[in-house]
Amino acid sequence: MCGINGIYGISSPEVSIPKIEAMNNRLAQRGPNDKGVYAIDKIALGHRRLSIIDLSSAGHQPMHSFDKRYTMVYNGELYNYLEIKNELSDYLFQTNTDSEVILAAFSKWGADCLNRFNGMYAFAIWDNANFELFIARDRLGIKPLYYYYNKEVLVFSSELRSVLASGLVAKKLNEGALPDYIRYQTVHAPQTIIEGVNMLLPGHYLRIGVGKSIEVKQYWKLSTESKKDADLNYPSVCNKVKQLLTKSVQRHLVADVPFGAFLSGGIDSCAIVAIMSQVSTKKVQTFSVTFDEAEFSEAVYAQMVANKFNTEHHEIKLKINDFVNELPHALKALDHPSGDGPNTYIVSKATKNAGITMALSGLGGDELFAGYDVFKRSISLQNKNWVSSFPAFSKSFAAGIYKTIKPGIVSEKIGELLECNTFELVNTYPLARKVYSDSEIKKFHKGELKANRVFEIIRELKQTKNNILGFVSMAEISTYMQNVLLRDTDQMSMAHALEVRVPFLDYTLVEYVLGITDSLKYPHTPKKLLVDSLGDLLPNEIVNRPKMGFTLPWDGWMKKEIKDFCEQKMNALASRGYFNEKETLDLWQHFMNGDKRITWSRIWYLVVLENWLQENNIQ
Repeated sequence: MCGINGIYGISSPEVSIPKIEAMNNRLAQRGPNDKGVYAIDKIALGHRRLSIIDLSSAGHQPMHSFDKRYTMVYNGELYNYLEIKNELSDYLFQTNTDSEVILAAFSKWGADCLNRFNGMYAFAIWDNANFELFIARDRLGIKPLYYYYNKEVLVFSSELRSVLASGLVAKKLNEGALPDYIRYQTVHAPQTIIEGVNMLLPGHYLRIGVGKSIEVKQYWKLSTESKKDADLNYPSVCNKVKQLLTKSVQRHLVADVPFGAFLSGGIDSCAIVAIMSQVSTKKVQTFSVTFDEAEFSEAVYAQMVANKFNTEHHEIKLKINDFVNELPHALKALDHPSGDGPNTYIVSKATKNAGITMALSGLGGDELFAGYDVFKRSISLQNKNWVSSFPAFSKSFAAGIYKTIKPGIVSEKIGELLECNTFELVNTYPLARKVYSDSEIKKFHKGELKANRVFEIIRELKQTKNNILGFVSMAEISTYMQNVLLRDTDQMSMAHALEVRVPFLDYTLVEYVLGITDSLKYPHTPKKLLVDSLGDLLPNEIVNRPKMGFTLPWDGWMKKEIKDFCEQKMNALASRGYFNEKETLDLWQHFMNGDKRITWSRIWYLVVLENWLQENNIQ
């Protein structure tokens, strides 16, 4: 796991090298083991290395192919690199790294090599013969890749702030993306919070060369089409799920450094730890965060799992003073603002301090196995599609009554729902993760509400018959998971040079589970298909426990210990020209007064936005 940088289009290395070095320095936390720069006419590449496979100096990057035609910078892990290496016997390998396997594979197959890769990655390869740059990102978007292009210069990096460090990009807020952030506590790719800077979409590659315009192509996409035996009988499907997940965990354990696992005490992390304990030759180390506030602490469940699988368990007791002290560092680690992240920062720091360089996470289990309420709710709404045929005035009247009786975000969403022509998923899903309704946003945001990016994403997804749950999985993966969970996991773990791997997102497992019909996957009990697939491996106490999100006791902290900090940021945000000052400050006062309509989560990500804009001197 590393950090990569590049600038294409500057002819003089004397000009490009200082810029690449500035970008490299901005990524120092991602790669403390080594750094490198390569620059010739037109291209400059930079790299920061976190050594995971082949810890020797042979893994130095930028890396050249043995014939010197190709030069590469690479961030990630290729889990099937040994299998691919066996197909490349005609290549003269100089190292034992997975990095060189990517170079060799590209040398032989070009862009088609991507169809053979199983891993998480973002890499760039410069072709010294054809003077062409090739950049690719993994199928699920586990590793980030940001870029800026103005028809003269292309700048790319693993982090947004590193792109800004090049000095070639104006530090200007993307006003068009601001409504997206307010709606969903993030900006959905390909846009970012900075004007002109995009993310390369998951499953895509980019190519640019001398005399050529930029070309972006998709090489893989999510699909709910049935894969092989995904429509067989239930026991066979369960057996296949277990087989694929076990194989994924085995792949994800390939490393030359100490490793562990995040353990929350929920089904997903328990499943990963359970399989790790079966396939690993070493005793598994597990890490969990606990609190004095019992209602937020999963300590009992995490310890139960640790005892069952005889792990070396590390309990991170988080007290309010610890959190207050860590909060500035966690916020400083945010490469792109969002409503999540500090929890991952805390557990990543403790894991790294224990001598661990790589950790497995249960991220992705909820998205694949229908672990969120939105899955059942989406099917229920489709069954109530008859409501959408009612006259508009009657639906509006019903929404108004509900808002009066039970004011809050739920009633606002119901109001928007009743305005839909139908209750098809393309209309109902975009409401699921909204933080504020459009009518609420118009009160405190002065700008124009651009088209809803989530609507656009959902319309691009293809729904197949009898697979509503698969469609919702694709929607969750393409929106919240990729644009909040994965991005925050990457930036918060890499702030401590910790590599986090996500076995649930092995693309072979994802493809298979997405193709399983609703009748086999419906969560009559929490994540029933996953639980049944693993059988007795999961403790009943974990399977049947109430679901808890991995969160912190924010409400109390924001009203007491970090009140001054939050208030200061809300005041500053309200004074910006994009916002209605009075209405924005009213949000804060409603929260402080205990108004149930304004929860902590509807305030916190606005605080984070203002803090990020200040920290990075954004215009």
